Amino acid sequence: MPNFRSGRLLRPAALLAAALVAASGAGCGSSGGTSTATPTASPTASASVGTAGVLGIRDPWVKAADHGMTAAFGTLVNDGDTNVTLTGATTDVSPMELHEITMRDGKMVMQAKQGGIVIKAKSRHVLQPGGDHLMLMNLTRPVPAGDEVAVTLTFADGRTQTFTAVAKPFTGAQESYAPGHGQPAHGTSATPRTSPSPAS
Repeated sequence: MPNFRSGRLLRPAALLAAALVAASGAGCGSSGGTSTATPTASPTASASVGTAGVLGIRDPWVKAADHGMTAAFGTLVNDGDTNVTLTGATTDVSPMELHEITMRDGKMVMQAKQGGIVIKAKSRHVLQPGGDHLMLMNLTRPVPAGDEVAVTLTFADGRTQTFTAVAKPFTGAQESYAPGHGQPAHGTSATPRTSPSPAS
């Protein structure tokens, strides 16, 4: 898919989002984890522009990973007068799901985002570690730092939008999730801890 770069917001939709983990193993597991600190987006990521113009996407990035799971993040911007609902995302390197982090029994757990992600009119919605994200469920190839991943978003009204996210190294909180996304693996904590942002 062509990438159009400019200094504007990404007009692809749906931000990336994705996930809090790059995983080695079962479930939404993370070998490096993530936290609310995010790497500085590169000019390439900030400048990619999609073709449909449903949403603007600021600072899209993907957590670099060798295998397993990882996630895509960014800020979805809706400059329109009506709400927009993101219902799905696809990429050629992995199946994808829309995920959220929520509290359950005093613990942070990852789960599918039921009903999609709503970006209200004249507002923005942040996809970030520890929050809503686009989860790459099972990488078919490594996504090293500096790699570019094309992500196509699908909206409730049938429109689609494609954007490019740049992979960044990121080690933050040590989240680790068991298969089924609900419960952290035995002996691990799912509580994000702040760590310094990695170098871009």
